[in-house]
Amino acid sequence: MACINPDGTLTEVAKRSLTLLAVPHTAARLAEAAGLPLWRVRATLRETGRAKLITCLDPDAPDPSWQLTELGVEALELSQD
Repeated sequence: MACINPDGTLTEVAKRSLTLLAVPHTAARLAEAAGLPLWRVRATLRETGRAKLITCLDPDAPDPSWQLTELGVEALELSQD
């Protein structure tokens, strides 16, 4: 399940998730806010984290918070066109 389309834009799920991550969220809170299943949110966090679009604020926490990075802001802006 890709979060980035072949043309480099974000998928709808990734856009929704990254938009909400302008404010830090845990995976559970993000799933609730986005109206998505937790497994889908975790997969999105994994992939967008690897792409450096988001960052984990406390990797040692049982359910860490995630936040949008500057690169994530740029990806969102490019995907709005």
